[in-house]
Amino acid sequence: MNWGSVSEFFAMGGYGLYVWGSYGMALLVFVVEPLFARARHRRALVGDEELGE
Repeated sequence: MNWGSVSEFFAMGGYGLYVWGSYGMALLVFVVEPLFARARHRRALVGDEELGE
């Protein structure tokens, strides 16, 4: 596909909100999930220490 301008590229033929919104949500998940995993891991380690393991 060829676009005549940068604004046409970002509009994606009328589907830009869906396309860029999808990329944004995926990026959010890629950033937040490792943070949540680290927090769960730390809580598990603290729980093990409290049990004396």
